[in-house]
Amino acid sequence: MAFIEMTIPNYFDMIAAKYADNPAVIYHHEKIYLTYSQFKKMVDDAAKGFIAIGIQKGEHVAVWATNRLEYLISIFALAKIGAVLVTVNTNYKIYELEYLLRQSDSSTLIFTEGFKDSNYLEIVKKLNPQLQACKKGELENPNLPCLKRLVFVGQGSHDGIYNWHEVIELGKNVSDKELIHRQKSLEPDEVINMQYTSGTTGFPKGVMLTHKNILNNANAIADCMQLTYKDKLCIPVPFFHCFGLVLGISACVTKGATMVPLDHFNPLKVMETVHFERCTGLHGVPTMFIAILQHPDFDKFDFSSLRTGIMAGAPCPIKVMREVVEKMHMKEITIAYGQTEASPVITQTRVDDPLEFRVSTVGKPLEGVEVKIVDIHTKKEVPNGVIGEICARGYNIMKGYYKMPEATKQAIDEDGWLHTGDLGYIDQNGYLRITGRLKDMIIRGGENIYPREIEEFLYTHPAVKDVQVVGVPDKVYGEEIAAFIILKDGCKVAEEEIKEFVKANLARHKTPKYVVFINEFPTTANGKVQKYKLREMAIEKFGLHDAVNIETA
Repeated sequence: MAFIEMTIPNYFDMIAAKYADNPAVIYHHEKIYLTYSQFKKMVDDAAKGFIAIGIQKGEHVAVWATNRLEYLISIFALAKIGAVLVTVNTNYKIYELEYLLRQSDSSTLIFTEGFKDSNYLEIVKKLNPQLQACKKGELENPNLPCLKRLVFVGQGSHDGIYNWHEVIELGKNVSDKELIHRQKSLEPDEVINMQYTSGTTGFPKGVMLTHKNILNNANAIADCMQLTYKDKLCIPVPFFHCFGLVLGISACVTKGATMVPLDHFNPLKVMETVHFERCTGLHGVPTMFIAILQHPDFDKFDFSSLRTGIMAGAPCPIKVMREVVEKMHMKEITIAYGQTEASPVITQTRVDDPLEFRVSTVGKPLEGVEVKIVDIHTKKEVPNGVIGEICARGYNIMKGYYKMPEATKQAIDEDGWLHTGDLGYIDQNGYLRITGRLKDMIIRGGENIYPREIEEFLYTHPAVKDVQVVGVPDKVYGEEIAAFIILKDGCKVAEEEIKEFVKANLARHKTPKYVVFINEFPTTANGKVQKYKLREMAIEKFGLHDAVNIETA
């Protein structure tokens, strides 16, 4: 494989020159239409603004915002000046933000007014009570000693905080020569992005990714989709997550394709955007596609322009994949598998793979990436067809976790293999099949049970809209199975019917002991179901606290 040995800003400039008049960015509902040359001008102006307020090469700059234009501009503007973009989860509250800013040593925070029930402006002011007495860019907070600058993207002015428009105005005092000099000082192997893992166990860790990691992974992803400058990709997944940042934005830029982001996911707005902008691609996690397919207005929109896209971020139910292909015309949709530590994609299906493999596997390794399956106890490689832990090695593996050398050693072994914590096997055709997370695997009376198998089967029940299976503590067997089910509108099913449905078709020990009907699953901001929260709900609902103590003793 011929690697791209360039920095992200140099590659971006090359694409912007080659496809100058091609549409680069479309925000349908905001009526924003920008060509590559127009978008590059905005990026350069913001980069000069960031230099003007004192952001240095190598400094960490956190961005806390939904998928708005200023965020998109910041991604490339920060890369141009060699500042490390630190992405912040849009669902964070004060405690989580404070941890991230301190752990990441961020010198600058760019933020908007807020999202859903989080008022970012209030949180930032509460975290920095010294603001009223500080000059802009000279914040002194003993709790956040590295944080010096705050940039607000929104209306109005606030003590001690730069406004986005003010930063752009200040940038007019910075010459093209100074920006070019900064950009030329960058190297492909330097860290340019830090993404924080969701932190379902322990504190979130800052994954350090380089220009080379991201650019080459994005290019390989785009190749699997056969993306070109003629494509328009609808991106409703968040920029703060690698799905939006690499599989969406970066993949588009590697080919000069058009980015069509949404501020945040809304099924109706996604359908309107695809319909009116004639998008050829659409990204989403399974829950997003389910929300679109089940929407009462689904039949009012024309999806015939769609060709490709990616379903990823969580196990993709086969039934949902088939519906997306048939009802949304996404004949060339691909499945991608990976994790943030791998920049993020490890394997992906190709558009010309037989449908059978595209709906039931997560494809083959990307070019330049090695994959092996190891025994969960001995760590020795196992043959094809045998389930074990998925390991990956290649250009895409992170530099490490920021300021966490021990955690890095646990994740990446001496031979450079990333141990993913995911379970799967390679089938006889060389395709990777995921069976679950190492920590999600249910061990019931010594039997290994993979939730994915039961979930896939329950999707075939005519009343089941969505399902998640988790292990819960049990005094007798160590663990038992709990199935959380969202029913289709207007459907009613008894718990016993679900149990009998499984018992009649799968091995007896795979029958859920507990069935819970639920309206929605707890999810992260990027749509990943938080299984540990479902487990906690089951413990509470069924009074399993005593069994927890036995299980963990």
